[in-house]
Amino acid sequence: MPKSLKSRGGEEELQCGPVFTVFAMGTRMTFVTEEEGINVFLNSKHVNFELAVQKPVYCTASVPKNIFFTLHEKLYITMKGKMGPFNIHQFTGKLIDELHEQLGNLGSHGIMDLNILVRDLLYPATVNTVFNKGLIPTDKGELQEFYQHFETYDEGFEYGSQMPEWLLRNWSKSKKWLLEVLEKNITHIKAYKSEKDNSVTIMQAVQDVIEMEKSELIPNYALLMLWASLSNAVPIAFWTLAFVLSHPDIHRAIKEDIASVFGSAGKDKMKVTEDELKKLPLTKWCVLEAIRLRAPGVLARKVVKAVNIMNFTIPPGDLLMVSPFWLHRNPKYFPEPELFKPERWRKANLEKHAFLDGFIGFGGGKFQCPGRWFALLEIEICLILMLYKYDCYLLDPLPKQSDLHLVGVPKPEGQCRIEYRKRI
Repeated sequence: MPKSLKSRGGEEELQCGPVFTVFAMGTRMTFVTEEEGINVFLNSKHVNFELAVQKPVYCTASVPKNIFFTLHEKLYITMKGKMGPFNIHQFTGKLIDELHEQLGNLGSHGIMDLNILVRDLLYPATVNTVFNKGLIPTDKGELQEFYQHFETYDEGFEYGSQMPEWLLRNWSKSKKWLLEVLEKNITHIKAYKSEKDNSVTIMQAVQDVIEMEKSELIPNYALLMLWASLSNAVPIAFWTLAFVLSHPDIHRAIKEDIASVFGSAGKDKMKVTEDELKKLPLTKWCVLEAIRLRAPGVLARKVVKAVNIMNFTIPPGDLLMVSPFWLHRNPKYFPEPELFKPERWRKANLEKHAFLDGFIGFGGGKFQCPGRWFALLEIEICLILMLYKYDCYLLDPLPKQSDLHLVGVPKPEGQCRIEYRKRI
């Protein structure tokens, strides 16, 4: 039975069945939209994540395919262990200190585009935690240059993953600029020692693995790490704050929860412990609900042996595609799917690190995003500190999401200004 499928902007695009194939740029991409196909995507041994991403990794970071296959699982295990739910607490103090420092730059009152505000908070805080201080410039001119090159690289990432680099002059220039910056800082990153303990940063743990195989590719993997740590966390933090501020009842409930745990505003250097985070479940629900509504457009696997889905045979060589955007709007899993309802996450067993059925915002199967718990933590802390320290108001309506890209979290379409005033 044909069904209507909608773009992320909500306009009706086409009618098609539960399994359909698109042929573009020499590649067959077969989309599945029903439970049977999604189960094959997530669980079948005949579809492969690594084969689906080898070309994008080579194109965007110049990591040869043979090195990628040699290192991928080792690196995944390393990052999953370092940023897993049982170790994630080691980053809490660092993230809080970094965010306090960046919030100090906002002053007592101002009006900014919310996307820029979140970027200015999370870019330095994340990089200083994942890598170490020194990679992000402190000089304003150099900092803007860094932002410009990263955002050019990020904006063109999807095109750069598929097209020859010589067709993307500005993107290629920014890629090379970032690689040069990372190469200059590799020794500094490696030499960093924590003042509080002997723990290593996430990038240091990754370096240790790469050095055993191909040390000259450390800057290339550092570029992938930089992109992975910034490209989705910042827009999700934006959407979370935008959704919260556009729902006065939720905004009020979060502020009341924060006050019940930390007291009235005024503590310049408040800390947030693991136990205190557990007392603020609504913040995590809001982040997860924002991810549900603003999930990546597509996830891909390479078919290595023919699979059968709903009487269709998908041949080897196809990319099997699933859209989190569509799945997250299936009313079977998410009643009233277009509404921002963080309370729906009450039913998730988050203490046992399980999400709601039908949620694939961090991918699925063997290679879910290894940084998912780190991303949730930093956005939660950012939300808590921002709403504790400032009274915030949106000056523009909640923007639509951009439909320019299918890879990654959609960016806002147009400006969304926020007025903030320090609470006393």
